[in-house]
Amino acid sequence: MTEFWVSSGHHLTRRTEGGGLAATDELILAYLARPELVPPEEACAAERALYASLGAEPRRAVAPGELAAIADADARENWAVLLAFRDRLLGARSLEAAYLGLVREGLQGTPSLFLNQLVHLILRNALDGCDDPYVLRAAELFFRTQRVSRHEGTVLLADAEVIEAREGTAPLSPLVSMLGKEAANELDVLNDENAWSYWSRSDAFTMALNLGTSAKSREGLARVIEVFVRHLLNIAVRVVPLDRLEDTDWRWFVGLDAEGTRIGNALWRGETVDAATQERVIALFGLTFVDPAEVDPNVGDRPVYLLLAGTPANLVQVKPQNLVAGLPLRAERPAA
Repeated sequence: MTEFWVSSGHHLTRRTEGGGLAATDELILAYLARPELVPPEEACAAERALYASLGAEPRRAVAPGELAAIADADARENWAVLLAFRDRLLGARSLEAAYLGLVREGLQGTPSLFLNQLVHLILRNALDGCDDPYVLRAAELFFRTQRVSRHEGTVLLADAEVIEAREGTAPLSPLVSMLGKEAANELDVLNDENAWSYWSRSDAFTMALNLGTSAKSREGLARVIEVFVRHLLNIAVRVVPLDRLEDTDWRWFVGLDAEGTRIGNALWRGETVDAATQERVIALFGLTFVDPAEVDPNVGDRPVYLLLAGTPANLVQVKPQNLVAGLPLRAERPAA
């Protein structure tokens, strides 16, 4: 099997009997090693002592007084958030179950950094053994913000962080011109000729995805949605890319991001959506359930429409939790 997404940290977890991933001391230590959590030079003795003790015993209980002793208020809040997240991961039977709990409880202020890392891990587990670079590149949308650009029918998505980090340093090229002034000079649009190179650069996030004219890219995203739903909810669905929404009797939709939700709500209410806003819809899918008994009877065998849209600032940030909380299910399902 070809390796991919080492940066997810999946090698720091262990597989549960149900097929999910369990948190380990090594995974908690990896969170502690993040630059955002390493105490700065000016940190007080109490914060430094807490950090050192957790490095030696990452599962140990932390008394309220230890947090209260930290002098800096922001540091106290950061540690409280981290420890609550750690305790949730360690207390759940799997990372998948921890994620489901967070989503169903409204995320409770969990930082997007932690959520994205958790989704990265979950998808690495769910896609283990996948040999299709189009599927894997599409899956990056679930945990990496993308910059979107359009040109003559082509809709390109490129990793926003990569573009921002290298903007202004790379030589100008047609692709770079579309994505941002002097953006990442190593970016290539994924195609059949260069797909083989995805494996060696999967952790660099330097391949752009063409959702506009590449059927394989749209199919790849459809497969990711199917895998994500099946892995987390134990429900089989079929997802089909669509060119337009022509159904006059649509019963349900899910916005795959905040902008897709906003546009979908406007359409649902029968409001007029201007052409510029409509153009920001970059992908549309129809989702059906293999077993109709899983579905709310009000929806029945009708498709659930999935909308993905870019913001006015040309960014795409998928909210995979919408697929957990937004599908019209009869009942909640346990995670792996």
